[in-house]
Amino acid sequence: MCLAVPGKILSIDESNPELRMARVQFGEAIREICIQWIDDASVGDYILAHVGTALSKIDEADALFTLDALREMGSPELFL
Repeated sequence: MCLAVPGKILSIDESNPELRMARVQFGEAIREICIQWIDDASVGDYILAHVGTALSKIDEADALFTLDALREMGSPELFL
């Protein structure tokens, strides 16, 4: 089973136009995520990420609901 995790875009690196990357916060963890396929992604947006790639944008309420549910299930490894 695969799991896409919501995260908040903190900054975007557009120095390579062929590979847009973003610093994304997942709970307490911050990771570099490819956002190349999300045309309208901007700082402050929430995305669903899987294996280092943003799959789609989601609204903040859905992102926070999912993050809270993951914490309640005891998934701290997602936030390291």
